[in-house]
Amino acid sequence: MLEQVDELLRTALSTLDKVTDLNELEDWRVRFVGRKSALTQILRSISSLPIDERRIVGARANQVKQTLEAKLAEKRMELEERLALTLQRSSIDITLPGKAVPLGRLHPTTRTLREICEIFVSMGFQVVEGPEVEWDYYNFEALNMPEEHPARDMFATLWVDFVNAEGRRPMLLRTHTSPVQIRVMEKSRPPIRIIAPGRVYRYEATDATHEWMFYQVEGLAVDKNITLSDLKGTLFEFVRRLFGEDRRCRFRCDYFPFVEPGVEMAIDCLICQGNGCRLCGNSGWIEILGAGMVHPEVLRRVNIDPEVYSGFAFGMGVERIPILRYGVDDIRLFYSNDLRFLEQF
Repeated sequence: MLEQVDELLRTALSTLDKVTDLNELEDWRVRFVGRKSALTQILRSISSLPIDERRIVGARANQVKQTLEAKLAEKRMELEERLALTLQRSSIDITLPGKAVPLGRLHPTTRTLREICEIFVSMGFQVVEGPEVEWDYYNFEALNMPEEHPARDMFATLWVDFVNAEGRRPMLLRTHTSPVQIRVMEKSRPPIRIIAPGRVYRYEATDATHEWMFYQVEGLAVDKNITLSDLKGTLFEFVRRLFGEDRRCRFRCDYFPFVEPGVEMAIDCLICQGNGCRLCGNSGWIEILGAGMVHPEVLRRVNIDPEVYSGFAFGMGVERIPILRYGVDDIRLFYSNDLRFLEQF
């Protein structure tokens, strides 16, 4: 039995060295010095031994018990001190100011898009959206650009290979949001006043002034007796609300196959106030959109009589406006997801 007591001591001390926290220490206590431990069982069985052995084994067992209890107390103190030190190092000073939580903001393109829409809605226009994957008919043919028309070269198109039971039909990622105008005119009768915001796609290399995906807003108004002066008045009012009351505007002739006549609209440079600088190419003017009177052939395709009704249309790139407002020198920054750029807005 003396050998059992000594072996129990060696095992207990060896196990105690591996204890790393108070939970493990409690398990050790129950196992080696608890009421149901092997040592307690030995002490209870001493009375069955002969008198001479009883005295020797009892003395040794009590000595071992005292040793283990002393080691238990030392280990508990060591672990408690270590725990207190850890808690002190990881404690939170509630008097310190909290860490700032960064808040999300609207993307500059989204902000500009919403501002444009709000201006035109206040002028009586309705916001309409359409599919980004479009039929060739709506993107080109219905807009007075039949197959092989040279004006199609103005649009670097991303084509989609579409085949169904009827055969192969030409589809594409829309190159402008003008197809929405055709879809609306097919289903509605004048008077019509809509704007069509959305993403458009061009198959072209990206650089500081070109992106393969960007946003456009196009507008359409069709009614009786609409003239070019209505177009100019609408766009003058839009520019003044967006860029300020003192903004000057200029219209010059331009060509778009779905309008006749076609015009481009420019504003005096926001940087040099029309005196000439690097941004405006020393011209004093910056083009912001294209527009014109809806071509009679476009109206005929949607069964609107051009002898009775007329209309105007316009379109602009949304990113161009924050570029002018904030002096951004690279359109790719808008979609690079660089927080250093986005946090400025």
